[in-house]
Amino acid sequence: MTLAMGDNPVPLRIDEDGVVRVNGTRVPLDIIVDAFQDGASAEEIVIRYPTLRLTDVYAVIAYYLHHQTEVDAYLEGERALDDQARQDIEAGPDMIAIRERLLTRQSAKRS
Repeated sequence: MTLAMGDNPVPLRIDEDGVVRVNGTRVPLDIIVDAFQDGASAEEIVIRYPTLRLTDVYAVIAYYLHHQTEVDAYLEGERALDDQARQDIEAGPDMIAIRERLLTRQSAKRS
């Protein structure tokens, strides 16, 4: 008996926003990597995210272990983009103050 040693593609895709996600789901790569780094098993990850298939989670973990430097660099870049977006939002207008000014104007018009 011989074993088939076919090429098993990694079940990852890059979406329209450049985020790497597990095929057939909206689960991003960082969710699996972070859970794995926190000590979660593939089975625990599937329990947390039931849209994932166990075989896909194992394949993604194997991919991560084989390409750890590249994946870590990608994830660091994504975190930097997240941080920048957060800073941009926080530096934006104070929405509470704007809402209060609009409510004050609305009250003044009614009076």
